[in-house]
Amino acid sequence: MLNQRLQQKLLQKLSPQQILLMKLLQIPSVALEQRIKQEIEENPALEDLGENEQNDDENQEFDDTQEEDATSNDDDEFSLEDYISDDDDIPAYRLNANNTGPDDERRDIPFASGTSFHDLLRNQLGMYGLDEKQHQIAEHIIGNIDDAGYLMRKLDAMVDDLAFLQNIQANVDELKEVLEIIQQFDPSGVGARSLQECLSIQLNRKEETQGILIAKLLIGRFFNEFTKKHYDKILRKSKIEEEQLKEGIAEVLKLNPKPGNSLSESVKTNQYIIPDFIIHNNDGELELSLNSSNTPELRLNRTYTEMMEGFSGRKNKKDKKQKETIMFIKQKIDSAKWFIDAIRQRQNTLYMTMKAIMDYQKAYFLTGDETMLRPMILKDIAELVGLDISTISRVANSKYVQTPFGTFLLKSFFSESMQMDSGKEVSTREIKKILQDCVDAEEKSSPLTDQELVAILKEKGYNIARRTIAKYREQLNIPVARLRKTL
Repeated sequence: MLNQRLQQKLLQKLSPQQILLMKLLQIPSVALEQRIKQEIEENPALEDLGENEQNDDENQEFDDTQEEDATSNDDDEFSLEDYISDDDDIPAYRLNANNTGPDDERRDIPFASGTSFHDLLRNQLGMYGLDEKQHQIAEHIIGNIDDAGYLMRKLDAMVDDLAFLQNIQANVDELKEVLEIIQQFDPSGVGARSLQECLSIQLNRKEETQGILIAKLLIGRFFNEFTKKHYDKILRKSKIEEEQLKEGIAEVLKLNPKPGNSLSESVKTNQYIIPDFIIHNNDGELELSLNSSNTPELRLNRTYTEMMEGFSGRKNKKDKKQKETIMFIKQKIDSAKWFIDAIRQRQNTLYMTMKAIMDYQKAYFLTGDETMLRPMILKDIAELVGLDISTISRVANSKYVQTPFGTFLLKSFFSESMQMDSGKEVSTREIKKILQDCVDAEEKSSPLTDQELVAILKEKGYNIARRTIAKYREQLNIPVARLRKTL
């Protein structure tokens, strides 16, 4: 049954400008540059002021050159046509251009070349005299070896792959025979199916000494105990001396657990972090600046604004086509204005938020001592700058700040608080720093247990439970005491 009734609702909707601002807030400076370029390409009413001025200068220089050339041609007493040959053969000197002077700097573009890890393995196939079928099997096995040098796919699965993909009928024994050949390749340990097999391959290719024999014993018979550092069980079961065990462990530590990575050790990719904020210490006074080197200065395109003014100045009745043109221009101009305003608001919001964080953690930014960090959560900064917590979260996400003590992720300065026995509230970062210092200073032959760490921190005034110590230790990537033990 249909009926009518009145309802009162309270709705809150974000405008397109607010949505755009929220999206721009959460991206770092590097991504912002790409976002601005994308907007300039999509919206012709928006332009880069610096790039536009450069183009204007180049056009002006080109026009001046054209005028000079025209003037010089008028003054010439001869025609260029007298020097144009009718022959079909073009002299070699006319095919070359040399526009550089003797003082100009010559720059060559270097091209990097090299052999990949899998190419290195394939190049070694020709040294073992394989027949056509074995060669195809070897190619398939090499293709399944990962970058670390391990064969993670099962042999029976590869038998099916060869049958379905390459129509090669083979069995597991044939694949094992070819795999044993590949395991003789360099780098040593390649083609292994587990860490234990990888280390065993490397040990078998070494000259047998007492240390190597003990290392083979550790990897072959006591691998599980060795990985868990149950040295007492190994000494008791193997009936060897502690010095011999140390010698065997030293040989194992010389092995490469990831042989495939050895090829790329000399070609490492450096990842550079571009900070969004820069803090300088000027004689005890902190100075904050935004890293806007990659943010171009934007403005409205003059052509579009002049076109809009021209259409607006016409008093005659506009037809449908002109109205569509006006609506298109107006839409692009409004979109460009929104984007420019959003960029400006983004810069202001970032600066206010980082300024509040810098003032809140002033003691740390002056000294660089992590124990000086105050407990700080998103709500604290949101109250200082008068913004919502979600806005502060977007600002802190994936942003970096450059300080006199290094470049850090902004959200790393946020931490929970914990109350000491004296009643003072301290940051959990301070507790983690003390925990790390205790582990670094411990005796490695008898590392500190979690319960012992609890006692040490309790003496310093930090009353923390053992499970909390275990949680902080895992966050710091510190293994348990047994795994930190060395002979």
